[in-house]
Amino acid sequence: MRITRMKNGLGLLLIANLACASSTGANLKETERLAQCGEVVQEILNIPDNLPSDLLDRAECVIVFPSVKKLAFGIGASYGRGAIICRSGAHFTGSWGTPAMFALEGANIGFQLGGEATDFVLLVMNPKGAESVLKSKVKLGGDASAAAGPKGRTAAAQTDIVMKAEILTYSRSRGLFAGVSLEGSTLRQDNGANEKLYGTKLSAQDIVRGGKRTPSAGQKLVSVLNRKSPRNLSDKASLQ
Repeated sequence: MRITRMKNGLGLLLIANLACASSTGANLKETERLAQCGEVVQEILNIPDNLPSDLLDRAECVIVFPSVKKLAFGIGASYGRGAIICRSGAHFTGSWGTPAMFALEGANIGFQLGGEATDFVLLVMNPKGAESVLKSKVKLGGDASAAAGPKGRTAAAQTDIVMKAEILTYSRSRGLFAGVSLEGSTLRQDNGANEKLYGTKLSAQDIVRGGKRTPSAGQKLVSVLNRKSPRNLSDKASLQ
């Protein structure tokens, strides 16, 4: 009887260890992806001809998709996994807050991808666009106006395209950084990844707007943006 109990106990312990290992492996993938987002933003901001400072200073949120690859079985299945981070405060006027995991999907992504991995960076340029992206799945160019972003340390930020677009989109591939059109693609919160990363079911809005504690893997993303663009310099009237 005692031997049977020991065997049962060892069996339960083995199952628990396997479950823990499986969970740890899944969480590791999410933490690595979040850490990569910070690396991508830092590298892009160090490029001489990088994200325009005046546009970043007016952005409410930044969305990063590192190392997106074109799937072998078709353009329609192309997708990216990354994170969204927004400025804190009721009107997005505070420091950069806690990141949430996000997904980019759609046929149009495939046209941007070659044989190598491509990084995508999106700037959400007004509160309306930010609230829309955080609340539901949005189609770029449909539910939210989008345009290929200008580049350089200072950009012609007053052009009609930039003034009207809710989201500006960029890509980096083979060392080249440029604005790119992602119209027709969709943005959505990655619920499964967020649950693995934060240990409970949370919406992207709960994470980003709810003041959740930033995981260690996301600290670099937060610190890089707070150092580069500590304040929202948008016209105050546009933030109401």
